[in-house]
Amino acid sequence: MIGMIAKKIGMTSIYDKNGNNIPCTIIKTEKCTIIQKKNKKIDGYEAIQMGYGEKKIKNTTKPLLGHFKKHKTTPKKKIVEFKNYKNELKVGENISIEDIFKENDQINVVGKSKGKGFQGVVKRHNFKGVGQKTHGQHNRERAPGSIGGCSYPARVFKGMKMAGRMGNERVKILNLKLIKIFKNKNIVLVNGSVPGPKNSYLILEK
Repeated sequence: MIGMIAKKIGMTSIYDKNGNNIPCTIIKTEKCTIIQKKNKKIDGYEAIQMGYGEKKIKNTTKPLLGHFKKHKTTPKKKIVEFKNYKNELKVGENISIEDIFKENDQINVVGKSKGKGFQGVVKRHNFKGVGQKTHGQHNRERAPGSIGGCSYPARVFKGMKMAGRMGNERVKILNLKLIKIFKNKNIVLVNGSVPGPKNSYLILEK
């Protein structure tokens, strides 16, 4: 087993033994339930399906209700599949943070970054603009500038840095230190920042 689902609560800071201030992210880690074990014969690949958080029946679609009922589990808010896992895991088994991680472990955190909407090239790609208001250029400070030739190549190359939607992408942060595990509160502290807004779902990987 290499991971589990969690939820971002916010940020704080703590002091170590030497008096250094360490910025931390507070992550809530409730027990995750094994919903399904997939195999090559039926599904074409091997993986386990894990669920996090209880969801009301009235807010769950009928296909998902049938899926949960088939595997004898209650509806879950978040479902994630993990391909690398231990074979001894059973359907319906609950997994807590202590079963996978220990304090001072190096972990990877996967989340979805904050969406910033449609942004220009200055904010999205750190362009500097065309400079000062000289020679009649009164509205070009944040413009992208030229994007291609005229007669040749007579087109815009693919992958050109231009304005567009920014954020709302899957981001993985590697090698963050798991500083503290609060077993009674189902909360862990991770050194540094992780992607996503407050109350967003995360995937913790070992």
